[in-house]
Amino acid sequence: MEKKLALKIFEGFSIQRWNDLIRPFDLVEMDKAGEKMVLAYIIGKYEEHNGNFIDWKWLIYASLFDLLRKISLCDIKAPVQQMLRRQFPNEYMHLNEWVLNQYKKIMPDEELFSEFTIYVGQHAGYFDIPQELKTTMEVYKAAHKFSTMRELEMLAVVNEKERLKNIRIELEAEIQPFLHLEGLQKLVTHQKAFDFILKIEQLRFQTRWNQTPRVPATSVLGHCFYVAIMTLLLGRESNPDMCNRRIINNFFSALFHDLPESVTRDIISPVKTATDDLPNIVKKIEDEIVNRELVPLMEPFFVDEVIYYTSDEFTNRILDKKGHIKHVSWEELNSKYNSNEFQPIDGRLVRICDHFSALMEADISIKHGITSAHLTGGRNATLNRYKSDEIISGINVYEFFHQIVTD
Repeated sequence: MEKKLALKIFEGFSIQRWNDLIRPFDLVEMDKAGEKMVLAYIIGKYEEHNGNFIDWKWLIYASLFDLLRKISLCDIKAPVQQMLRRQFPNEYMHLNEWVLNQYKKIMPDEELFSEFTIYVGQHAGYFDIPQELKTTMEVYKAAHKFSTMRELEMLAVVNEKERLKNIRIELEAEIQPFLHLEGLQKLVTHQKAFDFILKIEQLRFQTRWNQTPRVPATSVLGHCFYVAIMTLLLGRESNPDMCNRRIINNFFSALFHDLPESVTRDIISPVKTATDDLPNIVKKIEDEIVNRELVPLMEPFFVDEVIYYTSDEFTNRILDKKGHIKHVSWEELNSKYNSNEFQPIDGRLVRICDHFSALMEADISIKHGITSAHLTGGRNATLNRYKSDEIISGINVYEFFHQIVTD
């Protein structure tokens, strides 16, 4: 993993949204990206259930590339970018070239940079969109618009109607072309899918490391999205031959790995490990609450998949021919089960990226000069969690972590 790229992506936690309005809580770009992908999953599952093809890998990479664009163009509001595209196409092209150049030196994966270039070209209208991507792109755009609409609804609580009137009119017009999507219909009309996303949104309000000041502060949902992106990128490096379903499962397992906290809140690590038996007890309680409060809000055609993602979330696993979860080694994932039919998941890779995110959260705050015993203790514990000669999921985690925090 290129250190500069990991740090650049982390900047998504520092980009404030709607900062020209009164905000009841911090609205940041990383959280928006996380909620957008949860919405894309929900809307996409409805379309898949209705027999339409969804390119999940395209959705995943679109979420990464879109975040990279947002980080580079954070000072230019979306309406301004749209006007540039319509009225000054040459300047808009140069702006997109500038965005790509920001990442060329810090993205050594040439294939990834090529995919990024194609995405930027498709986004700008320079490249044709393949017909088979039509529904997938509609799902992604619908998730983008509805996640923005959700933010507007939260802002409406503390802002005068006059401040939001024109924004609301524009958003409602922009979301109209996607209302044929069943999942979006369910969300707009506040049906069960909407109740589910309300629970997910609680992860935006929960601050990690809530016992200590930190810069930037990170929410549980933003953390989950960062873990998902790191899982995607580290997986490319450690095992470039992963089957499609493994890549998809790894991403969404990471995105949903803290889903129980939407109903249990974030229990900090020192508390979870206060006694030898407490981690297992906490997990049991989480499972009970999830089954009681979250499972009824999910549709039958994706509930089993989400449970699979969140059960034993940090173990390498597959589904056997009877649909039962089977724990396997990384070597077995590569040699015997690297096939879509087994629904493989690199849970240990997700755990590495979960620890990596925690390390970044602590280390960056410390380097900003905002520190505490909790942060230094957490950083040091994470740095020493893995043995120097230990290889997990094809990664020397000790070397990787120490390389990241070294100035």
